[in-house]
Amino acid sequence: MAGNSQRRNRRTSNKKGATVGSGGKRRRGLEGKGPTPPASERKGHKKNRLASAQAKRTAARRPAPRRGGPKGTNELVVGRNSVVEALREGVPANTLYVQQFLDNDERVREALQLATEKGLNLMEAPRPELDRMTNGLNHQGLVLSVPPYDYAHPEDLTAAAYDDGEDPLIVALDGITDPRNLGAVVRSVSAFGGHGVVVPERRAAGMTASAWKTSAGTAARTPVARATNMTRMLEAYQKEGLMVVGLAADGDVELHELEALEGPVVIVVGSEGKGLSRLVGETCDFRVRIPMPGGAESLNAGVAAGVVLYEAARRRA
Repeated sequence: MAGNSQRRNRRTSNKKGATVGSGGKRRRGLEGKGPTPPASERKGHKKNRLASAQAKRTAARRPAPRRGGPKGTNELVVGRNSVVEALREGVPANTLYVQQFLDNDERVREALQLATEKGLNLMEAPRPELDRMTNGLNHQGLVLSVPPYDYAHPEDLTAAAYDDGEDPLIVALDGITDPRNLGAVVRSVSAFGGHGVVVPERRAAGMTASAWKTSAGTAARTPVARATNMTRMLEAYQKEGLMVVGLAADGDVELHELEALEGPVVIVVGSEGKGLSRLVGETCDFRVRIPMPGGAESLNAGVAAGVVLYEAARRRA
């Protein structure tokens, strides 16, 4: 019995610290917690939410800057005048095919000179081969191969703007099928400090050689993104804090009254004939009209986008 009592006492005596009381928790609670962290690190603060959102966007981005949709096939620019114009405007071609035993003229010589200066591949081919490549089109002995455009992802446009410390200014095209209109919009976005253009993946104009030429070289520095679903893409932009502004002839707000242009915004331009599609129109935060004292019913998509982009640039200056 005595031995058991001694073992119990030894076990009790080996316990560390007090058996009753706060255990020092109250004292630790009164100790300082160090300097107040910056707003971007305080959970629940607006700057913390913005920083977290940007970090998620950065982590989700793929390494290549321009990506978005599936790759297409090479586009062929056919004919002497078209080839020379494409080379002059900086269309990103990779190969110039020249017919064997071709009679030289001024256009052929200029095409060869420009292709050589740009470091393009020069390939000589017999006429039957060029006929096969172009499905019998009148190629006049010159065929320019343009690789498929490498589209950006819509999130890249906002991420690039935030990385530069700027509010995103983006144009989305709804139902625009003429690549020249797309090229004109790209040119306006570049001129007025926008961050890019978004087009639908299907039933819409893409970055063809014609769009490149109309953009007058600005497509080289203004990204074009492609969206699988335009409505869902606009809703994703809204969740990021962007206001969605749709241009409509029957809009409720006139352009000069729209204060949303001063902040993060995506401007949606519909086709000249049909305007905005129903779902896209319902998604917009504002439907804006451009006053036209001259009485015109509508503006070309490229012109309309240029007018709104100018107003946005003026307000942000």
